[in-house]
Amino acid sequence: MSTPRRFTGDTLVIASHNKGKVREIADLLGAYVRHFPSVGDLGLPEPEETESTFAGNAALKARAAAVGSDKPSLADDSGLVVPALDGAPGIYSARWAGPDRDFGMAMRRVEAELGGKDPAAYFVCALALAWPDGHVEAVEGEVHGRLVFPSRGDRGFGYDPIFIPNGHDTTFGEMEPDAKHRISHRAEAFRRLVARCFS
Repeated sequence: MSTPRRFTGDTLVIASHNKGKVREIADLLGAYVRHFPSVGDLGLPEPEETESTFAGNAALKARAAAVGSDKPSLADDSGLVVPALDGAPGIYSARWAGPDRDFGMAMRRVEAELGGKDPAAYFVCALALAWPDGHVEAVEGEVHGRLVFPSRGDRGFGYDPIFIPNGHDTTFGEMEPDAKHRISHRAEAFRRLVARCFS
């Protein structure tokens, strides 16, 4: 296995137009990087997600941002996986919410399609760090748990209000943000990325 490439610059482009996600990444990597322009700040489009895996879509977005900005770029792709639904919504997690990002509708769809089957589920976060020469370092994090209905809590985003992580009795939607960030799929992925490319 080849030695991971270390990040050595002071600017990391975030391959997202989601301001909340850009802020969260800046918080998680602020000890290692000084500047976090987003593709939105730079006027770069987000490519269509045409890969069949979280890791593939993260790499596609990171590569496009690195080439477009000529700077190292970081992308994430994440979603909810429900084994009883053959892995759905999976890489289509955001698309289940429709163009208006209506996650209330998406959570009702999960409940309807599950129809009393096994509520086990897990979140996946894939991170890809790409350089303009095409090199990519990729990691993944997961958090396992179960789904509950009706939804509970109004913190977090996406499917958080229906997901209870193993070992807990509150949903991500009910948890304090700091508590969620300690155990989330995104936190796990960032721990791995920092160990691989930053520390």
